[in-house]
Amino acid sequence: MTHRGPDDSGIYVNGNIGLGHRRLSIVDVAGGHQPMTNEDGTVHIVFNGEIFNHLTLRQRLQVNGHRYANNSDTETIVHLYEERGSDAVAALSGMFAFAIWDAIQGRLLIARDRLGIKPLYYYLADDGSLYFGSEIKAILASGAIVPQVNFSALPDYLANHAPSGDETLFRSIKRLPAGHTLIWENGKLQIRQYWDARFEPEVGVQALSDQEYTERWREKFRDAVRTHLMADVPLGVFLSGGIDSSAIAAMMSQLVKGPFKTFSVAFSEREANELEFARIVSRAYRTDHHEIIVSPEEYFASLPKMIWQEDEPIAHVASIPLYHVAKLAAQHVKVVLTGEGSDELLAGYGKYRTTVYNLACGGFYHRWTTAGMRRLVRGGLSLALPSRVEEKLQRTFLWRDATIEQLYFDNFAVFSRSMQERLLTPQAKSQIGRLDPYLKVHDLIHATDARTILNKLLYADLKTYLHELLMKQDQMSMAASVESRVPFLDWGLVDFTTRLPDRMKLRGWTTKYVLRQAMKDMLPREILTRPKVGFPVPVGAWFRGKFRHIIDEHVLGERVRERGILNHAALEQLVAEHNSNRKDHFQRLWSLVNLELWLRQSIDGDPVAESVAHVARVSGP
Repeated sequence: MTHRGPDDSGIYVNGNIGLGHRRLSIVDVAGGHQPMTNEDGTVHIVFNGEIFNHLTLRQRLQVNGHRYANNSDTETIVHLYEERGSDAVAALSGMFAFAIWDAIQGRLLIARDRLGIKPLYYYLADDGSLYFGSEIKAILASGAIVPQVNFSALPDYLANHAPSGDETLFRSIKRLPAGHTLIWENGKLQIRQYWDARFEPEVGVQALSDQEYTERWREKFRDAVRTHLMADVPLGVFLSGGIDSSAIAAMMSQLVKGPFKTFSVAFSEREANELEFARIVSRAYRTDHHEIIVSPEEYFASLPKMIWQEDEPIAHVASIPLYHVAKLAAQHVKVVLTGEGSDELLAGYGKYRTTVYNLACGGFYHRWTTAGMRRLVRGGLSLALPSRVEEKLQRTFLWRDATIEQLYFDNFAVFSRSMQERLLTPQAKSQIGRLDPYLKVHDLIHATDARTILNKLLYADLKTYLHELLMKQDQMSMAASVESRVPFLDWGLVDFTTRLPDRMKLRGWTTKYVLRQAMKDMLPREILTRPKVGFPVPVGAWFRGKFRHIIDEHVLGERVRERGILNHAALEQLVAEHNSNRKDHFQRLWSLVNLELWLRQSIDGDPVAESVAHVARVSGP
């Protein structure tokens, strides 16, 4: 894991405990060596992340008699643990994954931050031994476990980009969920949730005006950006030109002296090049701006190595350009601020708006019609409308039950439940057992205090989709030895934002309402009114053209057929529809290519370097 910490390393071994650490030195560069201990050597810690309120905590701890040996935020966690034990985690504000060995208690405490910004994986062996790390590859390197596919997580991956909850695609390897602690003692585990997002309005805040909500939100956002600037090394911003990263740059311009560095990435294709929006922001705040253009050849040559970095299939096509812009940033800074989290907090995706209206109309429609009437309506529309229009209507309440599962989870799945029924072979289904890709996310809807449909959707995505985005952000940036920070996920800002009224998040067709209002006097108009577009990556066109060979081998190839997991006829139909331009299946094909590459690396044991050379060769002229 040298890429995660190229600046320093350390190991502590004593009896049955061994702690290892790689360090990217950011706070107290000279004195923050890990593993770190307390005054008498009875408590040892390894820690990844940043504690943004550590100076405030430090002052209180020193008043209580604790003696510090350095200026790092790591030591604050140690002393806080001495005072509060496992409850110490509730006082920490930041992004973190850490493990504390308490020699007196004979106990190991592992904790992960509230939103899951920093990763942590573990494996409990049959003999009670515990292996853990920031990346799965560290656990596999121990030789304690033979990599095997976790078939029960496969439907979740196919539907939702990645497994949910504590599951990974590796059998027996778990991830500690966000906002949880794990205690290992005498070979037994105790896992506890210490935090969850709240949506019930705060007492005394229910009657605020829109302007008051906006002013309070702006101040909390300013504080979040300010605290995330904590570092003893240079910082920058990943700047896409969207409202989220632009808002961070705008706020940062008021908090730092002189120009700061911004970084952007794009492709040469016109439809996938939005650098002009980033340049508008850079000019507005006079940043020291840097750009990189990624070619299709570079994109696909990077893919197998990036799967190795993430340990699981790459869920998002934007992961690859993120790695390349992180490499660019690494030439100038060690820390970057990014806009992740805003969409899931403030209903930034169109699917939220679509689902809210779909469920509202569907509830009325199903109340006042019979099943027979609805069948007649569908039949009449099928006869009267062109097939493309009918396909769109099939995603509405006219065709689907008016439930969150049907109109949200299944509607926006990569592979819906019915598609998985055709895609997976009987052999695979027998190993999976119950084919329910929404089981875990459906349970989340009933685990929250959220009462409105919108907040239920946001809560589900905070626990699932956002988690995978954060893993992309962490692992792609750390692959280039750059730490990425997410001010929108500051604990205080999150707690205030989730409890805002729905109208401050989604108002009519306007998404992120409170953010737009808060930034209306700070952002250029072109950015403020720009619709949500996501990060454009022309993978679908590449798969139809010059890089079709990747599909031929990694979706339709003999090796895929021999695995017996995916139905070859269903794959052929998928590829034919995509190649003929009848349907755009790029996201599904991307998932399948990544799954196969992951299987070759992680299960078959193919050397990563050979995979990189191979993909680069088949995608070349």
